[in-house]
Amino acid sequence: MFSRSSLPARFSLPSRTARTLGALAAVAALSLTGCVAGEDTTGASAVQDADGGTLTIDFATYNPLSLIIKDQGWLEDSLADEGVTVEWVQSAGSNKANENLRSGAIDIGSTAGSAALLHRANGSKIKAIDVFSQPEWSALVVGADSGITSVADLAGKSVAATKGTDPYFFLVQALDEAGLSLSDVTVEQLQHADGRAALDNGSVDAWAGLDPIMAGAEQNGARLVYRNLGFNTYGLLAANESFLEENPEQAQAVVNAYEKARAWAAEHPDETAEILADVAGLDPAVAKTVILERSNLDVDPAPGEDQRRVLAKIGPTLVETGDVASQEQVDEALAGLLEDTYVSKADPDAVAASR
Repeated sequence: MFSRSSLPARFSLPSRTARTLGALAAVAALSLTGCVAGEDTTGASAVQDADGGTLTIDFATYNPLSLIIKDQGWLEDSLADEGVTVEWVQSAGSNKANENLRSGAIDIGSTAGSAALLHRANGSKIKAIDVFSQPEWSALVVGADSGITSVADLAGKSVAATKGTDPYFFLVQALDEAGLSLSDVTVEQLQHADGRAALDNGSVDAWAGLDPIMAGAEQNGARLVYRNLGFNTYGLLAANESFLEENPEQAQAVVNAYEKARAWAAEHPDETAEILADVAGLDPAVAKTVILERSNLDVDPAPGEDQRRVLAKIGPTLVETGDVASQEQVDEALAGLLEDTYVSKADPDAVAASR
C-alpha cells in the first residue's frame, strides 16, 4: 500500500577502526616508495584525502527501501567524492541488526520499533533516524492441514519465534489478548527463516511469521491464523550514537537516500517488487503482495509521536516478559530513542543519479 492514510552477509570493522587501518596502510605505502623528508608527497596526501573511511550499513528483505538503495548504488555514488567506501551487510532479523549495531559491526541498521526500544533499554546507544515503513509484517502462521483456527488453540502447542523481534512481541500480545501467556505455549527460539522451515516440516505447531518469508509460506499453503495491524510496530532505521556524532554527513546522506527511495518506490511499485523477489528468492507475485498490500512505505518518515505512542504500549510487555528489568529503563530509552533531525533536513535531490 502506498497511501499515507493509513548473498552472504559480509561484516566489516567499525568505521573508526577501518579509518585507522587505512591510515596505517597509507604510511606503509609511502615507506615502500622510498619517500623521505623533503620529497614531494603530493600523491600521498591525495591518497589520504581520498580515504574517507567506511560506512557499514545493512540491507534486509523486510526493509524494501534498503534493497532499492543498494540496487541503485546511490550511496556509493553520493559518497564517492568523500572517498567513503560503502559496506553492505544483510540482516536476517531485527535482533541481528541490533546485535550488529551493539557490536559495531554496522553503523546503521533496519529494525522494528519494538526491537530498537528493547536494545536501547538494555544499554545499546542507538537512535532511530528514519521511519522506513508502517508494515503489517507479522502474523501467527499455521500449516495448511493444521486444526488450529484461533490464538486460543495455541494453548499447549509449540510456536517458533525469534526473540527480540516484532513477530515475537506480536505473539506475546496475541496470547495476552486471548487470555494466555508465554507459559501456556512452548516457544522455540529460531531465526525467521528457520521458523518457517520448522513449520513446514512439522517440528512446531505454529510460527510467529515475518514477511516476506511469511508471504512465501502462505503461497505454499500456510494459513495466517491471526492478524492484527495494531500489534506491528514501525520499521525504523537505527544508527549508533557514536557514528552520528563522528559522521553526521554520512548519516544525512543515508537519510537522503532513504527519502529518494521512498519516492522511487511509489513511482515504481512493480520494479520494487522485482528487486524484493530477486533478493529474497520469492515468486514475483508474492513479492508484489508484500509491497502493495502489507507494506506502507509512504508513512511519515520523521520519528516522532506516532512511534512514541505505539512503543509506549509495547513497553510494559518488555518488562513483563523479563526482557527489560524495569519500566524506568523502558521510559528512559523511549525518551532518547527517536531523532527527527536528519529527516527534517532530508534532501532527496542531493542523492546522485541512479546508475
